[in-house]
Amino acid sequence: PITVIPHNPQPTTENRQLTTDNQVLVKVENLSKKFCKDLKTSLWYGVKDLASGLSGNKNDRELRPKEFWAVKDISFELRRGECLGLIGHNGAGKSTLLKILNGLINPDAGKVTIKGRVGALIELGAGFNPILSGRENIYNNGAILGFTRMEINQKIEEIIDFAEIREFIDMPVQNYSSGMKVRLGFAVAAQMQPDVLIIDEVLAVGDLGFVLKCFKTIDTILPHTALVFVSHSMPMVSRICNQIILMDRGEAVFQGDDVGKAIDKYYTRFADNDSNVIFTDGSLELQEVEILSSKKDETGLPQLDWGNEFRIKLGFKLNQEIGMPQFNINIFDKEQRPVALFERNQISTESKRIDKSLEIILSHQNLQLSKGIYSLNITVADGLSNTPKLRMNSIISFQVTHDQEIWQSFLLNASYEILEES
Repeated sequence: PITVIPHNPQPTTENRQLTTDNQVLVKVENLSKKFCKDLKTSLWYGVKDLASGLSGNKNDRELRPKEFWAVKDISFELRRGECLGLIGHNGAGKSTLLKILNGLINPDAGKVTIKGRVGALIELGAGFNPILSGRENIYNNGAILGFTRMEINQKIEEIIDFAEIREFIDMPVQNYSSGMKVRLGFAVAAQMQPDVLIIDEVLAVGDLGFVLKCFKTIDTILPHTALVFVSHSMPMVSRICNQIILMDRGEAVFQGDDVGKAIDKYYTRFADNDSNVIFTDGSLELQEVEILSSKKDETGLPQLDWGNEFRIKLGFKLNQEIGMPQFNINIFDKEQRPVALFERNQISTESKRIDKSLEIILSHQNLQLSKGIYSLNITVADGLSNTPKLRMNSIISFQVTHDQEIWQSFLLNASYEILEES
């Protein structure tokens, strides 16, 4: 089911076509893989399959009790210079698909064809022999990729310099930190310049400086490589991917080249409008939250066009008489980072006391948040003493719509004056 066509460093006239820029390096056809939920049952099914002579790669195989599809009917093609992003929640099947592509496990159905050398970073420390030194592991990994010792000798200094672990290069890998393993693994995979590069979430372990260095290298090698990239960081995915698959329970729920639409669907899945009370003194309760003049998508998520007025209505039930409170309302982005704070309401010492209910409408003109999903946190405090009365997270989520994919927090309105030379 998995076919790897080796790379030929000196193409002849007959195979020169294999090195064209439009070459399909990875072709996946109706790929499926099933697992069993407990070991004992899995071993029993394995014995029964051996006894019945089943090969395990049967398209007509049905799920048996306690089995589930980790990957189900996945198909795609990837050419040189293209980057496929795989996104989805934990357990969606992304890592299983990568292991099939790397040849670590066999599929139960479907076909994989890969042309050229394959480099993979799919698990922390995977592919390293822990008792060997970093230098020895470089030679081992290079040999697996099909390089001769002479070719590795020409690249080893670049690999060591890139990994920034020269003083530890002759130390056993089992003594490396997680960050050092990622540095060495990425250095080998990138500097060897494979035809197909597979990267799982391992880059999340590296420090910011090394991650920026990795992306600069990816920008350099991508025109000559087919890249499969898995990450839970959507800004990273949007930065380098031109194709995307959103997976859920092993299936592709969205697939195509509209990366922004897939990311919107990913975030919408995690949008949660349920109130989350962090603190309350019992004096008031938030009973109504409504974004006015908004439309809604198919899931009921409020949507606002970029540049529109933002108006939100908040209704409170009072359990005791209080003075006019002060409202502190924060906007958080899809990565749950605070991006903006609304001005607090002005409090007068002559404000009358309230004993039953309270409704407020907050207005903001010309909303310039960039396209994406946002949520609101609120803190209500006593207007005079600033003593907290209520604190709630994610009181409502909403989506800002725009035709441009912008990953900065704000898309600011601007005008340009062109000055021509006289």
